[in-house]
Amino acid sequence: MCGIIGMVGQGPVNQALYDGLTVLQHRGQDAAGIMTYDQGRLYLRKNNGLVRDVFRQEHMLQLRGNVGIGHVRYPTAGYSSPAEAQPLYVNSPYGISLAHNGNLTNAEALKRELFLEDRRHINTESDSEILLNVFAHELARSGKLRISEEDIFEAVAAVHRRCNGGYAAVAMINGYGVLAFRDPSGIRPLCFGEQRLEGGGSEYLVASESVALDTLGFSLVRELEPGEAVFISLDGTVYARQCAEHPVHAPCIFEYVYLARPDSIIDSVAVYKARLRMGERLAQQILRTWPDHDIDVIIPVPDTSRTAALEMAHHLGVTYREGFIKNRYIGRTFIMPGQTQRRKSVRQKLNPIGLEFKGKNVLLVDDSIVRGTTCEQIIEMARDQGARKVYFASAAPPVRYPNVYGIDMPAAHELIAHGRTLEEVAQKIGADRLIYQELDDLVAAVQEGNPTLRQFDASCFNGEYVTGDVSADYLAALADRRSDTAKSAGPERQPMTDLAHQLHQG
Repeated sequence: MCGIIGMVGQGPVNQALYDGLTVLQHRGQDAAGIMTYDQGRLYLRKNNGLVRDVFRQEHMLQLRGNVGIGHVRYPTAGYSSPAEAQPLYVNSPYGISLAHNGNLTNAEALKRELFLEDRRHINTESDSEILLNVFAHELARSGKLRISEEDIFEAVAAVHRRCNGGYAAVAMINGYGVLAFRDPSGIRPLCFGEQRLEGGGSEYLVASESVALDTLGFSLVRELEPGEAVFISLDGTVYARQCAEHPVHAPCIFEYVYLARPDSIIDSVAVYKARLRMGERLAQQILRTWPDHDIDVIIPVPDTSRTAALEMAHHLGVTYREGFIKNRYIGRTFIMPGQTQRRKSVRQKLNPIGLEFKGKNVLLVDDSIVRGTTCEQIIEMARDQGARKVYFASAAPPVRYPNVYGIDMPAAHELIAHGRTLEEVAQKIGADRLIYQELDDLVAAVQEGNPTLRQFDASCFNGEYVTGDVSADYLAALADRRSDTAKSAGPERQPMTDLAHQLHQG
């Protein structure tokens, strides 16, 4: 889960890129970066931290030019160094920078190919650097001093043939323009928009979510199709081509549950409306399976679940109340690397309003339950405030499998629903009753917004990986990198791999 943005303007783009990244900050709080291009020169600022902390006035003044790309990052494998902050850059051919959201499932094989066959060195543990080098190598195959949009699209087509997984990327090619492309399954979101200027001409923006376009005054043109590439030249000409041989649209359904902002539109589905429908379907499930419920009040776990909780209260005819006040200066617990830090952060992040709990049967609503650590503590807080009974509802189905396409879901054994029944999970988190959304209801809630969506990546719920290349060995290796044990060990457990040294030794 990262946020990407790119712009071709008729004036300086530094402020627009900065503002766009602040709107996409929810997609990554680990690092931020912007790279701009001006008259043959590149200007870069990136570092670990929030957007507001990475960029100061002196940095903004140095980010010159009418073209640029930006990125907000969070690590999918624990520790990350400032060197892995994006955009990343290679000078050959032409000078290419890239920002990427997602994860390559064949990254290790590609890394080996890049060294043995393409003679390219990968300097970080980031698969974004691998994606960048694959694209750069394929673009270099043209052998031309000056390339055309046709050459660029051919390079993207080769990327699709070589790279597996989920990826949405924005790249800047020095002297040419900005390129955006999306994986053949359309797992990660990407859209582009246009802003027509009063004096004539247009500016163009590509971003992970439409909310970035809205806040910057751009009109949404459309989302990129799965496998499609859009290239915007320096003079503002827009080219588009389908570059995948067999695209199949299967967007990540977890975007609608949790990742995206509610005011975004993803693949023509209004996220806010989808979450309303999730709440409605949860209420219908309660009325169907628990018609004599004794719920006195519905309280959301802020913030993502608020929309669903409101709709649940409406359909159940139950009082809705805000029972927790959120400290907005604490990062998302989902992103916290390690159980100890996660446990501590929940108490710092949420403070209960006691009078909303005392003597009541409370239904707490959250967007999902991943590890169970957060909801366990929240239920404990509700009981400490005098709740008579505490029920818990999840707007998502049980998360039983890790996500491999760019979301930091931990090793399977660290997922509370993995290998447990509904009753066992309820007992584990301390709830008097637990209600999960049915997967069919979740799919229907999203699909109602765009009936042309026939398939979703719901792998974290059903274990079915849409790219078809995820093996048990891959998941075991992923667990080694993503487990809380690995994260708590820090960078010592995750050294940069020198493939040349490995091959020499082997």
